[in-house]
Formats: sequence, structure tokens, C-alpha cells
Amino acid sequence: MEGKIEENQNEPLVHDFNNESIKSYFSPKVVVFLVAVVVVGLLSGYFISVNQNGSMIGNKTTGNINSSSVSKGTVVGSNDTATFKDTAEGTLREGGIDGEGAFHLERPGGDSQNVYLTSSSVDLSKFINHNIKVWGQTQKAQHAGWLMDVGRIEVL
Repeated sequence: MEGKIEENQNEPLVHDFNNESIKSYFSPKVVVFLVAVVVVGLLSGYFISVNQNGSMIGNKTTGNINSSSVSKGTVVGSNDTATFKDTAEGTLREGGIDGEGAFHLERPGGDSQNVYLTSSSVDLSKFINHNIKVWGQTQKAQHAGWLMDVGRIEVL
């Protein structure tokens, strides 16, 4: 028994930890990879939001226009033609039908050919009495023959 007590007394009270035996999930390579993933995610989100808010290459696009600066060729709105795949042309007039749409497009053929419009992304009031082409998404309607949520406008 005395042999065992002597052996324990010769061992140091505080032991050094072997750094190689301690494994961490956050090695320098993993940390660099995670930082790169976050940066790429932030940049891609930024560029996607810029494109959805109307930045277009090659077309005249203005986000802050007023009705006096509207001219032929002006394009305003989203470039997302997958979401806004329906199109219509006509003269923009104020007023909906029975609470559906705040504006409508007058088209040849009388009132039955009107397209009633609403939009949460484009200010349609800037284009009243202008001949325009709209891109939008057809909505379910109770009274309107055609109700569209507009995402893009081009002045013709």
C-alpha cells in the first residue's frame, strides 16, 4: 500500500491538457466557411431585392417620377415578368367598378373591355390619361370583367 501512496504523491497536482486531444467543432477552416456563407447570403439577398424593386438594365426606369415627367418610353416597376405575366394596353383612367380597382384601362370596344387595376408597388396616379402598357397578375373579381394587380408600366 505504501508504494501506491508514493506514486500518487510524485504526480503533479495540476495537469497540462494536451491541446491536440481537445477537438473543437469551430476549427479555423469551419469559421472561415461560415463567414463566407453569411457574406454570400447577404449579398445575394441585397441583389435580389434591388432587382425586384425595379432596377432594370437598358430601359429608362425611374422610381421617383411625377406626372409632369411622364414621357413616352418611361418604364416603372418590377422586371419580374414571371410573376407579372399578364399584359394589357390602353388609356389609364381613374375609378374602379363596385369597389374593385382604383383605376381602369380604357380599351377599344367599350366598357366591357376595360381592365380594372390596383397596385401596391407602382403609383398608378402618375399615369392618368396616358396611353400605357401594364404587366400584372390577374386577380379574382366579383364585379370587374378583368381585375389586375399591376407590377410594371410602360408609357406608349
